[in-house]
Amino acid sequence: MSARRPTRRTHRPGADQRMSARFQELDWRQTPLGELTLRRRCDPSSGKEIHEIKLNDEFLMSSMFTVAEVELARLALAEVAQEPLHVVVGGLGLGYTAHSVLEHPNIGSLLVVDALNEVIEWHRQGLIPGGKALAADRRCRLVHGDFFAMLRSGQGFDPATPGRLFDAIIVDIDHSPRHLLHPSNADFYQPEGLRRLAGLLHPGGVFALWSNDPPDDEFTAAMSSIFTEVRTEVVSFPNPLQNRDSGNTVYLAKLG
Repeated sequence: MSARRPTRRTHRPGADQRMSARFQELDWRQTPLGELTLRRRCDPSSGKEIHEIKLNDEFLMSSMFTVAEVELARLALAEVAQEPLHVVVGGLGLGYTAHSVLEHPNIGSLLVVDALNEVIEWHRQGLIPGGKALAADRRCRLVHGDFFAMLRSGQGFDPATPGRLFDAIIVDIDHSPRHLLHPSNADFYQPEGLRRLAGLLHPGGVFALWSNDPPDDEFTAAMSSIFTEVRTEVVSFPNPLQNRDSGNTVYLAKLG
């Protein structure tokens, strides 16, 4: 994502009351990246309440599909033996990965970095289920910043402690190493970007990445040039919109 801070909310007449039989718009912001929307709807098949974040016409996150976001945290932390664990999550979204990290019994601290301050505000205001609890957890800090720019800066992810090392860095921002939210993110998926990230991990630390695409051999090879242990896990889950199972990829890499 761009490091530019989105503008404050521009109110659309009637936006808070915008309703249909199926969804309610909870908030809308005009940002340099486009229109950012948080909405709540009722799934007609299950009757469950679904929260969604959209950027323009593109879905960034839906609470209908969270299995892989939860597994991303679980798989990453299962690889780390240290305790207490100190973790970074790049990408807040609806908070499922961050909540899963905090459910681990050995978590000492969690930094969640997101380029869109509006998304952080939605959590703090309670517009997203579990958001207030996440923001209030003493182990957790929500950091407004561009994850990729912070990595390039050499200062790392903790503004209070430049260069701080972590036990796990978990990333769910772009759709995949090839399908990016912003072209400037591309260098992260190259060996030099991965080398910068490895420099912020303790020995034995883990990097984990969510992807909406099948495993990418080229990216796996780039990871293998930096990390000692690399593997992928395909996480399957029911997709009621397509009446079949779908899958996301979790990349896992360990620093020797």
